Amino acid sequence: MSSTENPRPPFPPFSIETARQKVRLAEDAWNSRDPVKVSLAYTPDCVWRNRSEFLTGREQIVQFLTRKWVKELDYRLIKELWAFHDHRIAVRFAYEWHDDSGNWYRSYGNENWEFDQQGFMCRRIASINDLPIGEHERKYHWPRGRRPDDHPGLDALGL
Repeated sequence: MSSTENPRPPFPPFSIETARQKVRLAEDAWNSRDPVKVSLAYTPDCVWRNRSEFLTGREQIVQFLTRKWVKELDYRLIKELWAFHDHRIAVRFAYEWHDDSGNWYRSYGNENWEFDQQGFMCRRIASINDLPIGEHERKYHWPRGRRPDDHPGLDALGL
């Protein structure tokens, strides 16, 4: 981490409250669809596995997210805390998106996160599956950006 970077609270070791806060902050950043903003939550040398892609560092993360959001249009994401311990958090998530032909998908997955003492994620391991859905099956209808606080989460949506 660069000495000029501000720490990213909350910091490990996590409590139930701070783990939930960290998950919501990540969800909010990803829903911004801003690759540079998202990348700043990770250490400069962060290691990722996303599906079958292996990435190292913020530059590769930005390139990956840029490609992702060119393909995955009208992306909307919900993350929920699954488990946590010390400096690690596990989440489950689902997001909806469509391709440039108008085919809709709901992608389901799990992530394992590891954080440094400054609150930056240093490792992200993601497993994701895509399910084709009809547009009428969509459950995420908020405007682009942060999910409204009163929008149901994954459990409430039966996901």
